[in-house]
Amino acid sequence: MTQGKYHAKTDANQQDIIDGLRNAGATVQSLHAAGEGVPDLLVGYMGINLLIEVKMFGKKLNARQVKWFSTWDGQAEVATTPQEAVRLIENVYQDSLRLR
Repeated sequence: MTQGKYHAKTDANQQDIIDGLRNAGATVQSLHAAGEGVPDLLVGYMGINLLIEVKMFGKKLNARQVKWFSTWDGQAEVATTPQEAVRLIENVYQDSLRLR
């Protein structure tokens, strides 16, 4: 399947973000090749799931990503650093505890 002008490539910071998430105890599945604006990472942490789009600092979502985020009815965020990604999963986990 072709993805047109959008091809599956990873941002230079993606492996650092994956390593940071795993060091924090998360499981990580790369989705970057899925295309169609789907975020790069599926992250599991203490019973919750979060989709994370990896971006280099200062970069913006492309048109397909903007469309995907605007229609997704679930938890998805953008991270530029390992620390930011870990903070995101910790915040989503804390929010899930408040809802119980």
